[in-house]
Amino acid sequence: MRMQLRCSTATDKDFALTAERYIASLDIGTTTIRCFIYAAKRDIGKLDVVGSAFEQVELVYPAPGQVEIVPSQLWDSVISTIANAIKSAKLTAKQIACLSITTQRNTFTCWNKLTGNVYHNFITWKDLRADQLVQQWNRSFKLRALKTGARLLHFFTRNKRFLAGSVIKLMNPQVTMRLAWVLQNNVELQRDVKDGNVLYGTIDSWLLYRLRQGLDQSRVVEHIGDVTNCTSTGFYDPFGQEWAGWALNLFNIKKELLPKVVDNSYDFGYIDESLFGSPIKIGTSISDQSASLWGNCCFDKGEVKITMGTGSFLNVNTGTTCLASVHGLYPLVGYKMATCDSTELVYLMEGASNDNGSIIEWAMSIGLFTDPRDSASMALSVSDSDGVSFIPAFSGLGPPIRDDTAGTGFIGIKASTSKEHLVRAILESLTYRIALLYVCALEETRYTFTRIKVDGGVSRNDFICQTLADLTGLPVERGEVADSTALGAMFLAGLNVGIWHSKQELIDIRKIDRVFEPNAANKNNCLKSMRSWERAVERFKRWYIAEELNSLN
Repeated sequence: MRMQLRCSTATDKDFALTAERYIASLDIGTTTIRCFIYAAKRDIGKLDVVGSAFEQVELVYPAPGQVEIVPSQLWDSVISTIANAIKSAKLTAKQIACLSITTQRNTFTCWNKLTGNVYHNFITWKDLRADQLVQQWNRSFKLRALKTGARLLHFFTRNKRFLAGSVIKLMNPQVTMRLAWVLQNNVELQRDVKDGNVLYGTIDSWLLYRLRQGLDQSRVVEHIGDVTNCTSTGFYDPFGQEWAGWALNLFNIKKELLPKVVDNSYDFGYIDESLFGSPIKIGTSISDQSASLWGNCCFDKGEVKITMGTGSFLNVNTGTTCLASVHGLYPLVGYKMATCDSTELVYLMEGASNDNGSIIEWAMSIGLFTDPRDSASMALSVSDSDGVSFIPAFSGLGPPIRDDTAGTGFIGIKASTSKEHLVRAILESLTYRIALLYVCALEETRYTFTRIKVDGGVSRNDFICQTLADLTGLPVERGEVADSTALGAMFLAGLNVGIWHSKQELIDIRKIDRVFEPNAANKNNCLKSMRSWERAVERFKRWYIAEELNSLN
């Protein structure tokens, strides 16, 4: 059932104002599981972290290109992380007002609803096992016909939904083709699908199921998934607010497998008391990028935030309008929540570049630096990159270039090139990819942006933030909290359970670490370097194609 944000009585308000309330926030990322315990006291606008715990996510690589997570290991890590966070805060589960959940998107598994047994490990968003299927379908007559039909319908109706359909491109990070691959290759799952006993879910959906089951995995509970996680899968229609019938039919995905899509203020119920000795209310579930939007308090139409972590994700708040993109950005549901008398639905336009974290790790592995924090000072120790460009395309190049086969590497190395020049070229390339996403957002939305908010581990790099400010001509605002997903999920849960009563209270709580003002005198140099980098990108694309042609001879 839907949770209405409470219209509090005077007694409720007095209690909320004076009492210190504790919220646990669980954040499941690609490499780390973290849980923070926040102590909130509304009357003085106070918010402190009083406990925390974390564990590493153990990724499994069963074959080249395949990246998995073992569900039992993830479950054990989640339970121990929550328990250890509560313990570090010197609290008990009974003292926790609620727990918020935010997760990485598009990592999924399938399980038997009668036994709770999984049919396969979590297949992560980084997995490439369905790459051949992705390429085949993108070249297929069926998909071309679908896009042509959508193009014609858009011509006659001018409906943005059909414009989005006219430029559909299947992608590995989305769930669609990886789920289709599983349905084609897992014999046990194929058998049980016919009996109606199989459930599919991304991490949020599976976790909501398991937490409410408790220790009894045969217990049947409501199968749900929050809208912000469902919307990024590739087979959810954000325009129609439903699972996309065309995708289910085209890829033989039975709707009975899928969770009921719920908003972010839904009554998610309680964590079963068998797990922590006392039931804990689940305050909300929300995807990592939507949680980051809340953590940066990007509540107004036209606000833009960029998360620089494992990948770079640019999100523009487009308000109540779901925009279509022709440059490779993706329309998503940012969040959906009920208030006392209405439902608030906010959309995003998202662009992504997937290689930040892997490129930083690679640079460390070849000895360019030993600590990512050193890279900014190394880049600033030289005036330019000495004509060197780096192409960051381990996972291809995203929008607006959209080339999944581009090569990765340096170009322009000379005898005078130093380690510092190489580091600067790498950091510049990461910034250029973000700047291209920003240009796409400008063209797609026609909004006038006033500032860019940034978060994520890579946002701690001053060189990248200043270069981004110089390129865009906008102030770049970095929050005090580097990874704001847990903070944002906690903000939303606190609103849902009545700890806070307005978004303005959250804006007042959020603290800014630094604002990087654009340096107009440096803009021309930055643009000149970026144009040189863009020319280098084209050469890498041609190099790759030439290599492919050579291999055929």
